[in-house]
Amino acid sequence: MDQLVLVVFLAVYLGMLLGEIPPLALDRTGVAILGAITLVASERITPPMAWEAVDVSTLALLAGLMVVSAQLWLSGFYTAVARKLAAAPLAPPAALAAVLLAAAGLSAVLVNDIVCLAMAPILVEGCARRGWDPVPFLLGLAAAANIGSAATLIGNPQNMLIAQKLALSFAGYFFRALPVVVASLGVLWAVLAWQQRGLWYRHTPIPQVSAPELSRYRAAKGVLVMGVLLVVFFLGHWPRDVAALAAAGVLLTSRRMASRDMLGLVDWQLLALFIGLFVVNHAFLETGWMGVFLGKLASWGVALDHPAVLFWASALFSNLVSNVPAVMLLLPSASHPASGPILALSSTLAGNLLVVGSIANIIVVEQAARLGVEITAKTHARVGVVVTLVTLALAFAWVSLLW
Repeated sequence: MDQLVLVVFLAVYLGMLLGEIPPLALDRTGVAILGAITLVASERITPPMAWEAVDVSTLALLAGLMVVSAQLWLSGFYTAVARKLAAAPLAPPAALAAVLLAAAGLSAVLVNDIVCLAMAPILVEGCARRGWDPVPFLLGLAAAANIGSAATLIGNPQNMLIAQKLALSFAGYFFRALPVVVASLGVLWAVLAWQQRGLWYRHTPIPQVSAPELSRYRAAKGVLVMGVLLVVFFLGHWPRDVAALAAAGVLLTSRRMASRDMLGLVDWQLLALFIGLFVVNHAFLETGWMGVFLGKLASWGVALDHPAVLFWASALFSNLVSNVPAVMLLLPSASHPASGPILALSSTLAGNLLVVGSIANIIVVEQAARLGVEITAKTHARVGVVVTLVTLALAFAWVSLLW
């Protein structure tokens, strides 16, 4: 077996763990791409093999849905939703529940990163105007976005990958995951409301927030296209990646909304991360190192093809190396019929544990900091640790019924 492939694989996943390779100025995407380049340049994998390793259907699905989400952001749809929530004549606990439901619902069908990016500043502004502490609402936004994205096979990148690789039914997965998602949102609200009791009000300077104004026509166009897309997904008669690209094509065909602006909101860094990891993991699998790795774990009594082990390994690895790399690493072991829901639910719900557990968490914390609202790692952990442990336990109990 090739030693260089092992070294590159370990270096790439060390980069996923650390977020960089010191002292180089490489983030996770840079590490994955450099690893893939090293394998191709050293002829451990040929360029045609590298391209074949890339799951184009997953990338197409992800890119297409990012364009749909970009349409809704630029049309002011997210801004309008956030402002209605912030101004709703509700007491803080009820307003928090409304924010959780909206964030989860939007994140189930749209890219949750953009949902958080668009809504966080508006929530800070709305809370400041009403004299409310924005922190529980922001924590709720991030956690609900993660939880809601677990409801469907298009809610987040790792679910898209799992769906495409395992050929999961969109409707079948949705009805299996929905009870866990609903229960998890209830847990999230209860934890936030309990910790915030008597502390809802706090003076926060009202920030100046710049956000796209609502264009009813463009927003309606985006909502209509997304609605049609969901019907297509539920019926299952058309490949999801092709349908998503067709939807993106419809939205890019516009007289007023520049394609440059819409494509500028596509997360090309994430797509590049996928490409690099596809190549590195393929080489690791083809050279036999994956078999050695799984055999060693099995000798220690850790069989990743067992549903319970796969569930908790996914949750653990998702917090060590991030959920997308974790899912890519574990997919070769996903042989059980319930592996799809197991990986999707555990990897997604685990993202609420720490700030660095998901991009949605990081986006909300960074957006809040720009507007003068500090959310420390400790503040997040007070909510995230409790919510993650309880929701993972609920999900584990639920998916246990599937095997």
